[in-house]
Amino acid sequence: MSISVTEAGVTLADPAAYADDERLHRALRLLRRSAPVHRVEAPGYNPFWAITRHADIREIERRNDVFLSEPRPMLIPARQDALGSGGGKRELLRPLAHLDDLEHRQMRSVTAPRFTPQAITLLGPRIRDLARRTVDRLARRTDVCEFVGEVTDVYALQVLLVLLGLDDSDAEEVRPFTPAARRSMPPEQRTAAMRRFYHFFLELVADRRRHPTGDLASVIANARVDGRPLDDHEVLSQFVIIVAAGHDTASVTLAGGLQALIENPSELRALREDPSLLPTAVEEMIRWVTPVKAFMRTARRDHELGGVLIRAGEAVLLSYPSANRDEAVFDDPYRFDVRRTPNRQLAFGFGVHHCLGASLARLEIESFFTELLPRLVSAECVGYPVQLTTTFSGGLKRFPVRCVLTD
Repeated sequence: MSISVTEAGVTLADPAAYADDERLHRALRLLRRSAPVHRVEAPGYNPFWAITRHADIREIERRNDVFLSEPRPMLIPARQDALGSGGGKRELLRPLAHLDDLEHRQMRSVTAPRFTPQAITLLGPRIRDLARRTVDRLARRTDVCEFVGEVTDVYALQVLLVLLGLDDSDAEEVRPFTPAARRSMPPEQRTAAMRRFYHFFLELVADRRRHPTGDLASVIANARVDGRPLDDHEVLSQFVIIVAAGHDTASVTLAGGLQALIENPSELRALREDPSLLPTAVEEMIRWVTPVKAFMRTARRDHELGGVLIRAGEAVLLSYPSANRDEAVFDDPYRFDVRRTPNRQLAFGFGVHHCLGASLARLEIESFFTELLPRLVSAECVGYPVQLTTTFSGGLKRFPVRCVLTD
């Protein structure tokens, strides 16, 4: 079925499109080919420019002096845009993705040393142990398993607990704020979960200020910016981005990675026969799933991009699924290839907003498949996978599988 460029642009503002790969990528292919910088006027949304080519997205990410995260770091309906623009900065939580310039550099510097590849390597043995225990539990299953809710969501949460220095007993305090849990709650429950989350982490900060333990929670609690400790809004914003961004993105990439291997048995076979391919396979899983679908930027001043003038105050939507299927960058981009090298995927962003947790995500995914693949006898999808409807972050929300593993 053919669509017009106008229809393709509007597709990017439809949450249902992100649960339909064929529909989404049909629209993105057309935009890359015919209108890579395309003005979109979608019902219920403020106008924006859809940016779909890899090179153009890199340019915008690189030009953080021109394109700002504020006031709309993600695509939301116009009515929510209007509400957000009226609030004072100190009244709202503002994670890193919302910040620019000096404020962004200051708040990023609080946790950045704990997310370097060298620092993350120190967590390797504990994360590998969590992966082993997760696969052990899966091996004991003889029935159909809901792989997202029962396996990857649980594993991703356990990794977050290790990172923050929390115990397994704290899982029930943290789980309600993960995006996966909040999506299933009615609005009043989400509000209650937020209050509980704030209370738990403010108490944690108070405890770590009295008794620092060297974990990431202690780092946040005792950080100082311009000689002062972080206030409640700032510490909560740090925890929000760690829990919200660190949980779902890892969980859906793990699930989407297994789905890709099941649907491409030759790639699964290659990976099992040659485990040294796992690092490139992980990079391909990240490209294939692209858990964060888009970020928004707003032009600080006029800027020409791809021959199109974007005026000061206008918003651009950076489509990462499109960048990660760009034919100008990836050979045969719609083929899942565990040997793909180079792999210039943009799932973690680029430039000053490159994902702080990228090294942790790679380690988390590689550890899981390192434990799973040598023991995997067979895996099959039973029923129909279901993807999230979203315009921001998503992937599989239900993935019923039957796995047979050795002990």
